[in-house]
Amino acid sequence: MNPISVDPPIRVATAQFKPRKGDVAGNLARVRERTAALSGQADLVVFPEAALSGYFVEGGVFEAALTTDAVAAGLGAADGGAPDVVLGYYERHQRQLYNSAGYFTAREGAYRLVHVHRKLFLPTYGVFDEARFVEAGHALRAFDTPLGRMGMLVCEDMWHSLPPAILALDGAELILVPSASPAREFPPGAGLPKNLVRWDALARGAAMEHGVFVVVSQLVGSEGGKMFPGGSVAVGPDGEALGRAGLLEEEDLVVALSSARIDRARAESPLLADLSQMLPHLREALAQALARRERARLGTEDAEGSAPAQRRTAPTEPERPRAPRSQRDFAGRDPGSSPSPGPDPADASVLDLDLPLVERFLVEFIREEVRRRRGFEKVVLGVSGGVDSAVALYLACEALGAENVHGFRLPYATSSQSSLDDGALVLEASGAQARTIDISAAVDGYIETHEPEISGHRRGNVAARLRAVTLFDQAFKLGGLPLGTGNKSERLLGYYTWHADDSPPINPLGDLFKTQVWALARHLGVPSRVVDKPASADLVEGIHDEDELGISYHKADLILHWLLKGYHPEELAEYGFEEDEVRLVRDRLAATHWKRELPTVAVVSSSAIGEFYLRPVDY
Repeated sequence: MNPISVDPPIRVATAQFKPRKGDVAGNLARVRERTAALSGQADLVVFPEAALSGYFVEGGVFEAALTTDAVAAGLGAADGGAPDVVLGYYERHQRQLYNSAGYFTAREGAYRLVHVHRKLFLPTYGVFDEARFVEAGHALRAFDTPLGRMGMLVCEDMWHSLPPAILALDGAELILVPSASPAREFPPGAGLPKNLVRWDALARGAAMEHGVFVVVSQLVGSEGGKMFPGGSVAVGPDGEALGRAGLLEEEDLVVALSSARIDRARAESPLLADLSQMLPHLREALAQALARRERARLGTEDAEGSAPAQRRTAPTEPERPRAPRSQRDFAGRDPGSSPSPGPDPADASVLDLDLPLVERFLVEFIREEVRRRRGFEKVVLGVSGGVDSAVALYLACEALGAENVHGFRLPYATSSQSSLDDGALVLEASGAQARTIDISAAVDGYIETHEPEISGHRRGNVAARLRAVTLFDQAFKLGGLPLGTGNKSERLLGYYTWHADDSPPINPLGDLFKTQVWALARHLGVPSRVVDKPASADLVEGIHDEDELGISYHKADLILHWLLKGYHPEELAEYGFEEDEVRLVRDRLAATHWKRELPTVAVVSSSAIGEFYLRPVDY
């Protein structure tokens, strides 16, 4: 085994990378450029997972995958001073497709493969669907390099405790982790998305437990709205963070690693030696545990680990009277026995956000999706005088410059003057390009000619759809892209006009509850007159959102939050939520899934778009 050099330390760079989706040749050329730029500054450059294609490529994996020999050739010529390279890519190997990471070293003027690791754990939940498109790897080992003995894991491999332990037991002193971890959750106080907080804990825990260096290289950029935050990190064997790359930008973080730190950490905390000593016993315990799981799976063993035929009956005891169900928590425990924290209808803090961080991510989302992914410079949006369109307007101006943001007031005859005034107020305050187009004649022309008996709600829907038609036409005229303004509460409750409010191709607010939009509006400095007024779609005169919904957004948002977390309506009622309100929200949520999907197409082939032929929106 070759230990990491003590003198001089090795210099490792995490090259945060923003790939162009599906452009393998172009991304490989940029990898060569970044690597060449780091020559002389780093001995090893670590690029993220799926750096050559982007992560969310779905069925495009077949087109994007390369053999490892092709990747090595694509890295180009390398002189004796060129840094080693770790690179994440979709790999074509023995007629199978894998999510892989390769370690390449400069040798005889070219890059040669030292080791390839094929991702073991393929996330297939939430936004992830890896197991549908690639095979899981089955091998894990440390390997020797010119710089020392190392190990590699790819993203979720690191979220399981056994893989880093195996690599450390196999002599790895540096664990390299290419990752593509989209940002999720922005709780206040951390200054980081919650998934990066988790990554810090994982890297620090593995480093301290095994006395190794851990280097995590993260992808950056937006892929169809999934924001890769960056924030690559390097951790020493004592758990100290040696450096962190910035958020949302391509950046090279260079850290120096010396095995002297490993010696000190393992002398102070010899956990790896303890693990090695106990390993024979743990292997036996692991084998027994796996055998018990298999027997339980086959129904030949009960949950306690005893075979049914050998089960012994314990002496009976008088049963303690149980509280009525309405007084027990969702797990069936009595309130007095063991307190169980859970949803609190009076606690809205679960919806609190790190507002400066959310602002930064949403601004970057608009820049990425408008300019980089779709090649537009301008956006157009309807400005209703409400808080949602005001927040979207402010974010767009920050992202693209007010000169590139065109805000349209699109009043109908029944629109309130106060809404028009508020729309003018936010347009002036933001500095956006402003225009007013009265749609009354167009709407009334249809109604008077064809539908004179139309109801108020139908008239409102016609007006909403005509606004969308106007915005798309103005976008074409101006060479811009329509920007959506709908919030998560409206989308989940189905409270919007289908193919109108939801029609723009990108939307920065669609994953924010209404109450979170209000908080963000105050943070951005939207005029209080706009933030504090009752929410209204302004489709029917004098009708506010909460009149039609039958519940306030403050209550509905909390109920939606907990329903989406997996709580059943009955559980929420037991925690103190009003049963009628929970049922109202649940029923609206369940009845409107169709409004949140593309049109349902009859599948009559094995190449149906969106069913068999799968390509992401930005591919």
